[in-house]
Amino acid sequence: MNPIDYFKTPNTIAQKQYEALRMYFIDDKTALEVALTFGYTHRGFTTIVTEFAKQLKENDPKKLFFKELSRGRKKIEGNIEDMIIHLRKSYYSVEDIKVAMDSTGIFVAEKTIYNVISAHGFARLPRRQKLVKKSLGLTNIKAKKAISLDFNPEHFTSSSAGLLCLLPYIKTYGISDLIQASDFPQTSQINRFSSIMAFVALKASNVRRYSADDLWCMDRGLGLFAGLNVLPKAAWFSSYSHNVTSAMNLKFLRDLHSKWLSLGLIGDTVNMDFTTIPYWGESDHLENNWSGKRTKALASMLAVLAQDADSGIIDYGNANVLHKNESAVVLEFLDFYRDGSSKNDLKYLVFDSKFTNYKNLRQLDDNGIKFITIRRRGKNIVERLNNLPKSQWKTLRVERASNKSMTISVLDENIFLKGYDKELRMVSITGHGKIKPATIISNDFDISTEQIVRKYARRWLVEKTVSEQIEFFHLNHVSSSMVIKVDFDLVMSILTYNLFRLFALDTDRYKKITSQTVYEKFLDNPGQIEIEQNNITIKLKKKRTLPLILETMTRFEQTKYDWLNNKKLIFSGATNS
Repeated sequence: MNPIDYFKTPNTIAQKQYEALRMYFIDDKTALEVALTFGYTHRGFTTIVTEFAKQLKENDPKKLFFKELSRGRKKIEGNIEDMIIHLRKSYYSVEDIKVAMDSTGIFVAEKTIYNVISAHGFARLPRRQKLVKKSLGLTNIKAKKAISLDFNPEHFTSSSAGLLCLLPYIKTYGISDLIQASDFPQTSQINRFSSIMAFVALKASNVRRYSADDLWCMDRGLGLFAGLNVLPKAAWFSSYSHNVTSAMNLKFLRDLHSKWLSLGLIGDTVNMDFTTIPYWGESDHLENNWSGKRTKALASMLAVLAQDADSGIIDYGNANVLHKNESAVVLEFLDFYRDGSSKNDLKYLVFDSKFTNYKNLRQLDDNGIKFITIRRRGKNIVERLNNLPKSQWKTLRVERASNKSMTISVLDENIFLKGYDKELRMVSITGHGKIKPATIISNDFDISTEQIVRKYARRWLVEKTVSEQIEFFHLNHVSSSMVIKVDFDLVMSILTYNLFRLFALDTDRYKKITSQTVYEKFLDNPGQIEIEQNNITIKLKKKRTLPLILETMTRFEQTKYDWLNNKKLIFSGATNS
């Protein structure tokens, strides 16, 4: 549009009235002429003239048709400034403040927040350790109530934007369908799927305790993960798990088990181990279990985990193991593995010496299952092995948990054990860093000595995974002494851990890294999120591994997410660091 047309054809009501009144008063045109020129009725234009004269007497003439533009930086409201200062006093960074304010519907640029902080004399925060960042003080700023997201176009900042990289795996591998088909409860405000996804979001974000801080329930990115505006408050998480039963947990694990089998993520060898989940409150109803980390028995819950030796996927977990049925857990897992499955690929179970007794080992053999375990070392066994000539021992190199190898000496022989009432194969090992030799027993007489040792050596790696479960997923910080609630917490840890494994398996050079490393290298990344008509764009901040993240996410670009209003996720790099 050229300047002449702009004045001859007004585009707004205010401009049209201004030009009409100017023609009437300055150009001395009649009211009828003006009305015909601008499309008014004669009576309609005379009313405009009367109202204009009235407004000139009552209002500032500058405000009738023209808005005076303020120059310089825009001033922010006092209550917003007070909110920024309050959060800074609670040790929140500029990014944390931005996330918290976005959750309340107040959108202020990070630069503006920085200017307010600087103007009030706050120095830069020192480099903070990760634990300090995860333990920010509680604030009196309340996030909105958690509801299903309306997915109207908007944009916001999230300190957990990197966690959205797990959503393609939840959808592509069919885990979202399993959650929706599960028996887990739902509330009137939050459906079943969003409820479980809320737990997974907290597990994946390394939140130590639901009530540890309140920043996580103000992070819009975590809410989006579950299809919500924000995550529910801590009280909701506690009350939700009151409605969960052991049958719900077991059914969901069975459904996941069938999914892992169909995807070829469960091989023929499963490693099993116990883990102690301590409880620090009133614990008269709990049994004492040995904690290797604390080298003493603690009032705790004993849980069992079963992990695939190749993929690292955890296939089974149960936090309700009692001393009286501890030795039968291996048979319970065998029933779990075979229940509802016509295909039986399980060939080997590998576990520690105190996992079960000889009677149950014989039952495994009768069921066609090969086992590899450690025999308890008596004084006579150790003396006999120490007195054997070196010529009878064979040298081998095996892998260790640190991805390094070690040289050991082995002795392969057949023995007969009372209680098992059948011949077994025993492989003794020395030179592995222990004072006493280790003795592996197995009912497999066909594979080589090297294969038996390596299969058990890989079982040592499961101890590393168990340690991860306790440390990264905070199983040693349970919020309840109710075993059923802890069992549900364990199931949520297993689900989240397996999502981390699926992500790691997609990164060729990082397949064996721990959950902590997956989180720190890839998923712990803030960013800006834009909800658009057909897509949700996640702009991740610059990070050394960002090119690999974007490359991995590329193959999911056409995936639509039903819990995100059938929108696609588009991952890109942000322009700021």
